[in-house]
Amino acid sequence: MSSQGFAPGSPRSFRYPRGDFDLESGISRKGRKPKNPHLDAPGLLNSTLMKIRYFYEAHPVAVALILLSFGLSVLILLSVYETRFRTMRSGNAWSNEVGEYPFPNLRNLVMVAGHSVYTSASCGKIDREDSWFLEPYQRHPGQAATFLAHIKEGVEITARDENALLLFSGGETRRDAGPRSEAQSYWAIAESKGWFGNDESVRSRALTEEHARDSFENLLFSVCRFRELTGRYPQNITVVSYDFKEERFAQLHRSALGFPEGRFFFSGTPATPAAREAAVKGEASVRSQFMEDPYGCLGSLHVKRLKRDPFHRTIPYPDGCPELKGLFSYCGPVPYSGHLPWTQ
Repeated sequence: MSSQGFAPGSPRSFRYPRGDFDLESGISRKGRKPKNPHLDAPGLLNSTLMKIRYFYEAHPVAVALILLSFGLSVLILLSVYETRFRTMRSGNAWSNEVGEYPFPNLRNLVMVAGHSVYTSASCGKIDREDSWFLEPYQRHPGQAATFLAHIKEGVEITARDENALLLFSGGETRRDAGPRSEAQSYWAIAESKGWFGNDESVRSRALTEEHARDSFENLLFSVCRFRELTGRYPQNITVVSYDFKEERFAQLHRSALGFPEGRFFFSGTPATPAAREAAVKGEASVRSQFMEDPYGCLGSLHVKRLKRDPFHRTIPYPDGCPELKGLFSYCGPVPYSGHLPWTQ
C-alpha cells in the first residue's frame, strides 16, 4: 500500500501547540522557565542576613562572645607576624649568605678583656704606667706591661686559628681619661706593635667591642658583637685576662650564659708581683658578689656599672643579636632558663 499526500480537503494530523495553550481563548503562551536558585543572589543574601538577625536577637550574648573571640584571634595573629618580621628585619636571623656580614666564615671568638685606657698622645710609651689611666689599686710597677701581655696573647692565639675573630672589649669607663674606650686603646697598641709580627693574618680579623663596663659584659657583649659581624654565634670562645680571674670567667660568667664548658677556654697572664696579693684578695670579693648576682644587675655590681659609664653611652645590644633578647633583659639570682642559640 503506497503512501499518498493529503488532498486539499482531507483532514491533516493534529499537532499540539508548544508551551501553554489556553482552551477558552485559543491562544498559545510561552512556558515559564523554572527559576535557578543560584541566580537569585539578592534573595539569598537577604535570607542569610535575616537568619543572622534572628540569631542575634535570640542570642545576643553568644554573638558578642563570638565577635570578641574573632577579634582577639586576629590581634594575636598580627602580633605574632609583627614580632617575626621585626626579628628578621633587625638581624635576619641565622643568615650566613656571603656579603651580608663582614666575616661570615669565622667560627671562633677570642676576647681580650680591657682593664685600662691608654692616655698618652704617643704610642712610644706603652710600657710606662704614666701613659695609662690607672685606678689606685692598679698603680704598681710593671702594671702597664701586663696590659701589653694581654694584647699580645690575644693576637697570638688568633694567629694560630684562621677561623677566629679577635675582639678587644671595654668601654669608655673613666671620666678623667676622656671619651676613649679600653677596646680602642688595646687595638691602637696592637697596631703600633705591628700586631707582634702577625699583621697580615690578624689585623683584618681584629675589631672592638666598646660598651662593656665589667667582666660579665665583656663576655656577653662580645658574643653579641660576634653575631653582628659573622651572622652566627661562636662555636668556641677563648677569653684572655689575668690568671686569677679564670674561675670568674670560666665558671661564673660562662654558666650565667649557659655556654657549653667543653667549648670555652681561658688564657691567663700573671699580675705584677707587687699587686698579686691584693689582686687575689679583691678578686675573691668580686667573685662572691657575682655568685649572689650572676648577671651583675643588682646591688654593688649594678652601682659599679653605672659609675663606669661616665658619658652615658647607649648600649646598642641586643639589636645585633635578637636571639639573646630574653637573656639581656633577665635579672635574677639563678641562671637564665630560656632558650639560647648554643644549647640547641
